[in-house]
Amino acid sequence: MTRIVLIGVALLALTASGFTQAPAANLEAALAAAPPNLKDGAMVIKWKADGTYDTLRPGTNRLMCYDQSGEPSEQPFSSQCTSVANLERVKQNKIYEAKEPDRAKREAALGELEKAGTRVKPEFGSVFYTVQGKDQASARRHVTISVPGATTASLGLPDNGKTGGAWIMGAGTSGAHIMTPGS
Repeated sequence: MTRIVLIGVALLALTASGFTQAPAANLEAALAAAPPNLKDGAMVIKWKADGTYDTLRPGTNRLMCYDQSGEPSEQPFSSQCTSVANLERVKQNKIYEAKEPDRAKREAALGELEKAGTRVKPEFGSVFYTVQGKDQASARRHVTISVPGATTASLGLPDNGKTGGAWIMGAGTSGAHIMTPGS
């Protein structure tokens, strides 16, 4: 009986260590886009094709991160972090990405949601941190700031990057965001 209990405890320990090691790789990839000062407290999730997600690690701040590598509309290496307040916006994006792999058709479908007033808005002033590339070593960082509904008139920013400074993309839509050159 003691032998059976010891074997059971050993198997349980091995199984538990397997569960703690498997997400470590997922955590590392998901957190690649996180700013260093927010990384330790970031929530880490894993998206499913139906728009639901598993929480790999709860957070202690308002940042959530996820690994997008291998998803149909993403680069081979892709990590993104944003405010937990943007969960529903990202969920809506993920559902449409799974439904429609063709980018033009997907953008048209999301445009219809915009016209209907059912496009989920991101949190005003929230940041999307993204790192993407063919692999992690060559990945490029890109940072945008969500300003849903903002226009060139309301922000005083140009609608293109020709001047080399920050500019607003998607002005007047729920997806309006400030592009940050060099990020």
